[in-house]
Amino acid sequence: MSEPPPSPHAYSILVLSEVRRFLRESHARMMVVFFAVLYALGSMVLGGMLILTHVPGGYTSEIIWGNALGSGVWNYPGYLLVAPWGIVSLPFLAFWSMVYVAIGVGLGTSVAILISVRLVRDLRRASAQPGAVGTIAGLTPAMIALVTLGACCSTTAAATAGVGLVAQASGSSVAALLVNNWYLDLFQVAVLTVALYAQEMLLEVYGGLFGLRPRDAGEDYARAAPRWNRRTWATGVLRGLLLVSGVTWSLAMFAEWTTTSPFGASGALWFQWIVQHQLLAGLAVAVALFPAATVGFLVGTAGRPAGIVLRVALIVGGTTLAIGVPPPLAGAAVAGFVNELLGALGLPAAWGAVAPVFAPGLTLYLRWAFQYLLVGGFAIAVAVGPRRTFGFLGWAAGPMFPDDELESGATARLGEPPALSFPGLTSVGSDRPGSVTAREP
Repeated sequence: MSEPPPSPHAYSILVLSEVRRFLRESHARMMVVFFAVLYALGSMVLGGMLILTHVPGGYTSEIIWGNALGSGVWNYPGYLLVAPWGIVSLPFLAFWSMVYVAIGVGLGTSVAILISVRLVRDLRRASAQPGAVGTIAGLTPAMIALVTLGACCSTTAAATAGVGLVAQASGSSVAALLVNNWYLDLFQVAVLTVALYAQEMLLEVYGGLFGLRPRDAGEDYARAAPRWNRRTWATGVLRGLLLVSGVTWSLAMFAEWTTTSPFGASGALWFQWIVQHQLLAGLAVAVALFPAATVGFLVGTAGRPAGIVLRVALIVGGTTLAIGVPPPLAGAAVAGFVNELLGALGLPAAWGAVAPVFAPGLTLYLRWAFQYLLVGGFAIAVAVGPRRTFGFLGWAAGPMFPDDELESGATARLGEPPALSFPGLTSVGSDRPGSVTAREP
């Protein structure tokens, strides 16, 4: 998946302008309202905010400002309504998070349904329009997977049974999340926001393929379709894994705050939270969603002090996470894959062993594979060889920087294919600056 130039469309992406315009042109506003209301009602019933039962007496309505113990400050001020038909309890943070998630689910679900309907419709006309069907089918796997991923994760996180899944993904426990239920709200909002931005990027770049008209006469939705083969499929899967791993690894820091107060944390913990968690997770998410902007920033700052500091921080964070740290640091709550592996094998702390969060099993192995090795190893690869790493991703991502522009850090011309060599093709000239015309030799 490619993306538009970062500067002109930054505000447009932030406010989801293409998603809203796509729904408006599709006359799907009532569909958004339907799914939003349906999700809100289901969330209230499953979360205990709406209890439908017979209550003797009349109506009682009040605003609750706190409790005697001073705990759960994120729940206040709350609203309580007792009626003959049931009880409505609206804690502050949970209510507003539910409203945000309900609106997001309404937007995301409606866009996914409309895109799916148009894909099926075009597939039925495959005999008449084989070229268009091939182009859309090539874009479908990476794009639609991100859309459905966000919807499934946000819905699961809101359900009672999903608390255990959130705890496993975040490296926490069910008991800690139930006591500090603010984290569940944060998890839902974060996952849904990432999914909505993935949808926005889909429509921003390939909206014309789904019937979205250009914003103005000078805009062109025609994009160079990527060449889908085993390598591009593997790269698309990698970007999806980076997105999921990066989001969950970033949220794992906040999960640790449910048991460790950030105000009393040591310097080693803050190093773990800032460098190992947020820096590496931010890189993974940025590459998954905005590869061109990310490579442009890293290449453009390669020789500057800020760029050098960033690459050193990526190497340090990636090495300590994907490999590990020596025994003194491991005892200070900074640990990596090897440290936890030694701990899982029952070796002593003098060897640098650290007890993992989970007992040995599938959950721990997935955490090691995707949050420790993938996120940490990818950070090392980007810091050591950014051109080779992003060159591989750029080939599958569609329009990216040509090799000569990577040298200078110039901005890519969106919509033009990269200057790549393909077997059986020979460059014979150019009909506009930065483009290559190829023919068979």
